[in-house]
Amino acid sequence: MFEKGEYVVCGNKGVCVVEDVTTLNISGIDQERKYYILKPVYMAGSTVYIPVDTAEESMRRVLSHEEADLLIASIPQIPQIVITNDKLLEQEYRNCMKTNSCREWVKIIKTIYQRKQRRLEAGRKVTAVDAKYFRIAEDNLYGELAISLNMAKDQVEDYIIKEMEKEEKGLYI
Repeated sequence: MFEKGEYVVCGNKGVCVVEDVTTLNISGIDQERKYYILKPVYMAGSTVYIPVDTAEESMRRVLSHEEADLLIASIPQIPQIVITNDKLLEQEYRNCMKTNSCREWVKIIKTIYQRKQRRLEAGRKVTAVDAKYFRIAEDNLYGELAISLNMAKDQVEDYIIKEMEKEEKGLYI
């Protein structure tokens, strides 16, 4: 069970704070059923209601600082998505996003980054689908890592780059 004040990742809402765990006094809703009342961190004014008994399907705890550092260190080993048919790519992106997994978001970012580089070298534009999922995956990943690492969301990308450069230079013991 998640506690009041805890950070969680909730489906397509991203990082949320558990504001309360309570029953809802709304007609047509089971008055005995408990709900998490969540406030998305990066969507001001939004509120999300998730039934406690089904929360494990759509919610998970935010990575700890240590887990975030381990994820960043493992980025070079996380494989890209391999799809030979571009028509299936969006579905694969969607499937990765549904997992609510940082590793899957990294896969999307790495895949699209490489696709973007190849397209630009060939004088072509980035596809709308790639641009859309790149933005969504980055928002989700950087939002969660910002909370885990206790930093501003706009500092996360630079932090990842610096940590990966340290790894390349063998500065980790």
